[in-house]
Amino acid sequence: MAENKKKIVLIGTGMVGMSFAYAALNQSLCDELVLIDLNEQRAHGEAMDLNHGLAFSNSSMKISCGTYQDCGDADIVVICAGVNQKPGESRLELLQRNEKVFASIVPNVVQNGFDGIFLVATNPVDIMTRITYELSGFNANKVIGTGTTLDTARLRYLLGEYFEVNPRNIHAYVIGEHGDSEFVPWSQVLLAVKPIKDVLKDNPQTYCMEELDKISCEVRNAAQEIIAAKGATYYGIGMAIVRIARAILSDEDTVLTVSTRLRGEYSGKKDVFIGNPAIINAGGAKRLLELKLTDEELEKLDNCCNILNENFNSLSLE
Repeated sequence: MAENKKKIVLIGTGMVGMSFAYAALNQSLCDELVLIDLNEQRAHGEAMDLNHGLAFSNSSMKISCGTYQDCGDADIVVICAGVNQKPGESRLELLQRNEKVFASIVPNVVQNGFDGIFLVATNPVDIMTRITYELSGFNANKVIGTGTTLDTARLRYLLGEYFEVNPRNIHAYVIGEHGDSEFVPWSQVLLAVKPIKDVLKDNPQTYCMEELDKISCEVRNAAQEIIAAKGATYYGIGMAIVRIARAILSDEDTVLTVSTRLRGEYSGKKDVFIGNPAIINAGGAKRLLELKLTDEELEKLDNCCNILNENFNSLSLE
């Protein structure tokens, strides 16, 4: 890893990758950003375009088009490469196509001496993160996905609107698969320090569980709605990647709902990667925080894990 200098290599210069790169530049995320893409001409053009905006930013970031050899001294390799999700297509339906993409990426990164943190954003992100873990041979702490980080942000935004409270004072998480089986463990949600179910109980004329269920559905369906409207989602996830990367580079010990590997939590679940609150620092996912779920919530988590395991087990990784 680079000494003193913070270096990120981005693999995949599509809309998600470049939304991350643009946000990273404007937030002065790192000292050096290297862009890699199968289409080298596109990566070169994107690097030029970002460099031309340096004069208008507060950053002195070095931005360039590179190769896998640039991964050797990187702190983070962000993977956004992959095929796009089509309207009406679930994230899991992307799996077979994106598995082949990663089989050509991850070994090349590792073979060039990379020893930092893999940060995966390609969908279906939980399985693609697990594929990265298997292909890399890295410790699971050093392979994380964006998971339900963006879903959690969407949830807090909508709950903030509903309760007329700053979203920063809403402590709520979306967990499980970043996809159709994700869910909100309402038993864990707090408005400041007050359990959300107590808020409902004390204000029955103002708030109700039915509206909260509508909000959880809105969160779960947000990506499909955006895809139907504009073809793809990229700004929100680009900024989510920046947030996770900053937690790593700054050794923050910040809790984020990244996709990370279960090691016996939730009644012995192992190996599967799911979105769950975890402490993020320079070592990656330092520690997963196991939530005290209700029986109903545990059933939903079981469903998430079964879906993800079944789809992963359908693959034949080389």
